[in-house]
Amino acid sequence: MRDAEDFDAFYAMSSRRVLAHVSMMVGSQAEAEDAVAEAYLRAWNRWSKINSYENPEAWVRQVAYRQAVSTWRKAVNRRHAHRRDDADQHVAALSPDHVAIVAALRRIPPDQRRVIVLHHLVGLSVAEIHQETGIPAGTVTTWLARGRRAMAAFLSDEEHSDV
Repeated sequence: MRDAEDFDAFYAMSSRRVLAHVSMMVGSQAEAEDAVAEAYLRAWNRWSKINSYENPEAWVRQVAYRQAVSTWRKAVNRRHAHRRDDADQHVAALSPDHVAIVAALRRIPPDQRRVIVLHHLVGLSVAEIHQETGIPAGTVTTWLARGRRAMAAFLSDEEHSDV
């Protein structure tokens, strides 16, 4: 019974952050929700082990990210033939700034997008990103700089095109 209580507390504490992270990575709330649900299910199935990790949230975030990437890869070919009817409905509810940021994130390479989201949305330091992903700290720093520069250019271009 204690495991269930511990897991419930862990879920309540971490699920919103993990969902926000994955949502920003994949740009789709629905896909993020599916990936995060799968990650928490896997965490629950291994909770006696996961609970002893230094940072169980990082484990769940990594599993959710991998699940989302896997789903995306499977869907790439189908997306050319099938457009989602509800995509415009989801975007309409978002602020113009949010839409612009997500659009800019989608335009940068996935590795840069990942470290930018981990750093700016999740709030991880360069060292924590290295620890969680295994990406060398110098590479993380480089990708952060390149990603920021590219996003700034995309956001600046969009701002000028609105004028």
